Amino acid sequence: MAMSAERVIELLDRFAGAGVRAIVDGGWGVDALLRMQTREHDDLDLVVALADCPRVLDALAAFGFEIREDERPVRFVIANSRGEQLDLHTVTFDADGGGNQPQPSGGSFRYPPEGFVTGEIAGRAVECVSAPVQLRCHLGYAPTEKDARDVLSLCRRFGLRIPDAYESWTGTSAPVRPRDAGVPASVPAPRGGAGRAQ
Repeated sequence: MAMSAERVIELLDRFAGAGVRAIVDGGWGVDALLRMQTREHDDLDLVVALADCPRVLDALAAFGFEIREDERPVRFVIANSRGEQLDLHTVTFDADGGGNQPQPSGGSFRYPPEGFVTGEIAGRAVECVSAPVQLRCHLGYAPTEKDARDVLSLCRRFGLRIPDAYESWTGTSAPVRPRDAGVPASVPAPRGGAGRAQ
């Protein structure tokens, strides 16, 4: 089931009411940065504090969400019978405001403090992961067409250098089309770049 913009806002409001800081990542994070919905999304990716996991589950219990994959302290996935799914990237926030996420390999990935910015979903300001960090999260694996579309859209909008792994897609990408009328039909042209698989 597709995760609508309205549902994203509803879930974020639920987290805010429970005192949980939820930072939009993944596909919805890309669209938050672009300030328009460019495609359907199967799930919602969020960065949350590892210590907030119990509050996350309590906040969404009324919506029928249950743990489907538990890979903490790296991540966990919750879903409900409606087919809605959230992929939660768990971090420990540090004194500088960055977030450290353990990796399956034993290392860790750090979201820098400047990697948390403000975007927009359905006309609402939301906290999301920055474009340079999004690019880092799209490296280290073979990209799909969806990945390429997201990366190229961010590079064009923010003037970021297109990562080498995505150069072969530059001649084939269609312009980004907003899902809602009244929004510019393509992302404004270039401005520049950055590694971890998501």
